[in-house]
Amino acid sequence: MALGIRQNQILELARTEGRVLVDELAQRFDVTLQTIRRDLGELAGAGLLDRVHGGAVPRAGTVNLGYEARRRMHAEAKAAIGAACAAVIPDNCSLILNLGTTTEAVAQALIHHSNITVVTNNMNVANILLANPGCEIMVAGGALRRSDGGLVGELTTQFFEQFKVDYAVVGTSALDHDGDMLDFDLAEVRVSRAILKQARQTFLVSDHSKIGRSAPARIASLSEIDIFFTDRPLPGELAARCDHWGTEVSLCASPRIQQD
Repeated sequence: MALGIRQNQILELARTEGRVLVDELAQRFDVTLQTIRRDLGELAGAGLLDRVHGGAVPRAGTVNLGYEARRRMHAEAKAAIGAACAAVIPDNCSLILNLGTTTEAVAQALIHHSNITVVTNNMNVANILLANPGCEIMVAGGALRRSDGGLVGELTTQFFEQFKVDYAVVGTSALDHDGDMLDFDLAEVRVSRAILKQARQTFLVSDHSKIGRSAPARIASLSEIDIFFTDRPLPGELAARCDHWGTEVSLCASPRIQQD
């Protein structure tokens, strides 16, 4: 299939943003909703996108986006989520931060906390928190994943099983409409499950682009999360599920959105 200029641009937007919406695309390209739906249908038919309610996401598979691409995606939203999460974490506590660019935003927002202990399998988190003299950093052992500085594997899982911390802050690669947190790497999933079991309170940090995405491995349900920090309201059915489960949803608007 030979893609047109607009379809190539839509595909690039989807890969950069993690999700594209019909309404926003129609406005951006000054075309009808029907035209955009046809474009998305053709891209989906070519195996390049997956249709979701109201738009499309990059084709789900067994490989996640590269770390640098994920780090750049929704940077303002991640900073807002990180600040909101850090704001409810007090001084004089212990916490686990796992893999992910949004948990790294939380670490950045913890720079001025005092007397905290952070246990992590994320080398980027450890390097960020080196700037905080009031933070004791404990880094897990395990196999180093060069793509993103993450430590995973059975040794990592066993390391976390030795702790009982006040808070666990985790990310996810995907979140389906049933409220299941999903990932692409089974070794990472096992580590995340262990982390959630070892905390008195559990926080999920994830921007809106993960909602409706698919990945092959299940971490846990939002029913096991105390607070979900995100940047946009959840779809109605998922919001109702969270309300039923008692999972608090904290909406964290970026500064640009707040000004608008």
